[in-house]
Amino acid sequence: MSDRARVDCLVVDDEAALSEATVEYFTMLGTSAAWVPDAVGALTFLANHDVGVVLVDINLEGESGFSLCRRLRRDTDIPILFISARGGDDDILLGLGVGGDDYIAKPYSLAVLHAKVQAVLRRLGRVPATPPAGRAAGRRRSQDDRFVFAGITVRFDLERVFGPAGALSLTAIEYRLLACLAGSPGRVVPKRDLFAEVWGHTAVTDGTLNVHVRRVRAKLAAASPGAEQCIKTVWGVGYVLDLVDAVPS
Repeated sequence: MSDRARVDCLVVDDEAALSEATVEYFTMLGTSAAWVPDAVGALTFLANHDVGVVLVDINLEGESGFSLCRRLRRDTDIPILFISARGGDDDILLGLGVGGDDYIAKPYSLAVLHAKVQAVLRRLGRVPATPPAGRAAGRRRSQDDRFVFAGITVRFDLERVFGPAGALSLTAIEYRLLACLAGSPGRVVPKRDLFAEVWGHTAVTDGTLNVHVRRVRAKLAAASPGAEQCIKTVWGVGYVLDLVDAVPS
């Protein structure tokens, strides 16, 4: 069995916003996913990870998706699904002809795309590689089922977060990010640890992490002004839930 890190789905696409949304949606539903913008990144990632399915756009910077598919087919039978705004019959036939297993036109439904990927994983007998439930909170210092700071209550047992006015509307990734920090208050959590615990793998960009931290901070601020200041950036290292400047709970 391979000792490489396992990821259910790799997205190869230079559209960052769409790719990040796809990865977040898949991860929320328990299918681990990562994305790279080009063929070079894809080959590097595949050399270091056990990937179940590859989603490839045709129009990539440098080497095209068609060319990448041909190269992969020389060495592997990994399922390859093309995702592209080019939906003409010629492109579809070419995509299937060079070794693609399916062709999904953009703009695609995330739900439909996820269902197609799940179907492929099931055919492979491959159970999605998701982190165990509550893993992000696994490092908390005691067996308490909650952590309270600055008017915010993190309920590890419920996997929910509450403010003075009720529950916060957090995505699954946002919850795991906050729970990971709340599980080790006062300790700097390195970015690599956050990638592994929140996303289930380390193939996440700093930009993706920064965006999610900003979203968590915004939701904390809306629920309990001042709480967002507790999440501090340690430049070049990671983040920490620092309660020194926290407003009273």
